[in-house]
Amino acid sequence: MGVGGTLEYVSDLLSSMKKKKKKKQIQTVAIKIRMDCEGCARKVKKVLSGVKGAKSVDVDLKLQKATVTGYVEAKKVLAAAQSTKKKVELWPYVPHTMVANPYVAPAYDKKAPPNHVRKVPDTATVTETILDDRYINMFNDENPDACSIM
Repeated sequence: MGVGGTLEYVSDLLSSMKKKKKKKQIQTVAIKIRMDCEGCARKVKKVLSGVKGAKSVDVDLKLQKATVTGYVEAKKVLAAAQSTKKKVELWPYVPHTMVANPYVAPAYDKKAPPNHVRKVPDTATVTETILDDRYINMFNDENPDACSIM
């Protein structure tokens, strides 16, 4: 290995030590945004299309949902959506099959789309709902003082 080979080796070694930029991955960011009419939907679509890295923007007026796909970050999409002066939050709903207890108080939401519930941590249990043991035992067959109407 001559001087040229050594210089080339050192050069390759130093260039590999430089920070390599991570390639951004395509992400899909869904947000819930209050929209009343087609004009609101057009305004939201125009603003979200202007986010750097956005490849496509889908707006669903009926679900009050906007989906941005591309090389975007959720924070930037939220900031852009908030610039429209509308109520904005990340899409809080998941299919009810993805939640262990879909009918606990924090998960159940009347405004959720069909077959969807609010995303809650798995630690939410039935004990967090508004159930009282007195009322459950009132109609229990094992309770001798239970209601005789049944």
